[in-house]
Amino acid sequence: MVPVLIVDDERNMLLSLQTIMRNEGYESRMVASAEEALEALKKESFFMIISDARLGGMSGYELLEKTKEQNPDLPFVLITAYATPKLAVDAIKAGATDYLAKPFAPEELLHVVSRCAERHKLLEKNQSLREKAREAYRLDHIIGESPPMVDLRKLISKVARSQATVLILGESGTGKELIAGALHNHSERSSENYVCINCAAIPDALLESELFGHQKGAFTGAIKQKLGRVEEADGGTIFLDEIGDMSRSLQAKLLRFLEDGTFTRIGGNQELRVDVRVVAATNQDIIETIKNGQFREDLFHRLNVVQFRPPPLRERGEDVMLLANHFLKGFNVVMNKSIQSISEEATTMLNHHLWPGNIRELRNAIERAVILESSNEVQPFSLPDFRLSTELGKVRDLHSSFIGSLDEQIVQFESEVIQNMLEKNSYNQGKTAEDLKISRHALRYRMQRSNIPLRPENQ
Repeated sequence: MVPVLIVDDERNMLLSLQTIMRNEGYESRMVASAEEALEALKKESFFMIISDARLGGMSGYELLEKTKEQNPDLPFVLITAYATPKLAVDAIKAGATDYLAKPFAPEELLHVVSRCAERHKLLEKNQSLREKAREAYRLDHIIGESPPMVDLRKLISKVARSQATVLILGESGTGKELIAGALHNHSERSSENYVCINCAAIPDALLESELFGHQKGAFTGAIKQKLGRVEEADGGTIFLDEIGDMSRSLQAKLLRFLEDGTFTRIGGNQELRVDVRVVAATNQDIIETIKNGQFREDLFHRLNVVQFRPPPLRERGEDVMLLANHFLKGFNVVMNKSIQSISEEATTMLNHHLWPGNIRELRNAIERAVILESSNEVQPFSLPDFRLSTELGKVRDLHSSFIGSLDEQIVQFESEVIQNMLEKNSYNQGKTAEDLKISRHALRYRMQRSNIPLRPENQ
């Protein structure tokens, strides 16, 4: 804990106050004049100031004014033997935290000091949490060396410094929230609040109140005034995730807010204004939702100043194993394990899976493997059964990720067909060969050529 600064030109009073502080476990720094106090404030940090009102040279009142100019949030307690109601009011108006008249009981002062110390601890905790949040959204935490990811990080660096509204489009699990956090963390607003709202997780009837707040009595259950999340984010950034699930009526109010930053709380008449940067995201096909009348086209254009499209994991090539090893290291630490690597067979499985759940699915797969694995290398049987997620992924165009020459794409397609049929038949090679109308020998040859693991038939 940083010390308290005590200012008094009477040595006995300084020593008395220092003893009171020491007996309660507070460190203190003593100076005999306001001028010395100002010098100390330039060089050291304090969680509060206790000053006599009458000092030789600059008075305690003048010290209060100068302190508030330089450190407006630093608590300041004035002590005087010449207390009057007017002086007390003037001191509080000037920014004093409290005003004590001599003689006072030590408990009176300690009560004020305790409040200021608790406030200081809360501020430090809040700052620590902010720093942890910023650490989570560092640009180098967006892992990937594939060309789309390299370009993505470059774009974040450029756009973060602007005030532009951003729309992030992409499948679920591709890291949209990580992009939004990085945009805030690398912007000039990084020291201010970063507020996230999942529009799909809040009932439509409550979402407007959550966003813009409400007045007391605005509706049944509104027992007191509630500030909206846009007010909490004033000066910072608000991230509206799954904005495609927002009702059209609320979309109209959001459009107005995006125009000039003005809004009205539910049940209120006063027009309020905040300075907030908006980042929105959705995993829906935004063009389709506009065609279906579910999403306003004018809101799309207002949000779509800068657009990000994080690629699905199946299009990121070697990033799969880069991410898998990153998650492996992290879960080793969390679970106090020492798994060194991922086996060749498990690597083949991970590389051949299409990851319909994207990065989130991969993270869950590695977490499961670390929990179950008893050796120093992740084995195939520690990984999940990917058949269910593969079936879920089939609603998409699974072949859109095929790249390269015609021959290369044919090989990719063949590998895909064999993998799907093996999973359908629980890796029974005889049944798979029969369904594909090829010999078992031909199936094994093609599996080896495509690096598909030769799992036991009964697995």
